[in-house]
Amino acid sequence: MKLLIIAIGKEKDFSAHELVTEYTNRISHYLPIEWCYIPAGDEKSEEKALIKAIEREDHAYIVALDETGKELASAKFAEFIQGRMNESVISLICIIGGSYGLTEAIRLKAQMILSLSKLTFPHQIVRLILAEQIYRACTIMRGEKYHH
Repeated sequence: MKLLIIAIGKEKDFSAHELVTEYTNRISHYLPIEWCYIPAGDEKSEEKALIKAIEREDHAYIVALDETGKELASAKFAEFIQGRMNESVISLICIIGGSYGLTEAIRLKAQMILSLSKLTFPHQIVRLILAEQIYRACTIMRGEKYHH
């Protein structure tokens, strides 16, 4: 299964970019991973670009990150990813919105709405949290020591 993370904003628009790159490299030992960055704009232009990015992937399972979504503990998140692998999902797409969040049209395209926390984070920090949690999930699935 391939991971595609679509994020609104510039790739290197924050100081935690190096950490995101580090976790991305770690994840790539378990699963192929790609980041797609869409320039920030008004809600309609972001929505249009997100739909275009989503539609380029066939048979994808789409996860929209939104503060109103379902919260999962790390072990349950690992089970979720393993479940998509067991279903032979070709691409797992995670969408991180910009400062305006995601439109209803994008939420409706998602098979899952996921919240990383009840707290609100800047979208740049969400990239780091998501990358770390995907890496943690990979180590949980393999029974490695990273997750205690």
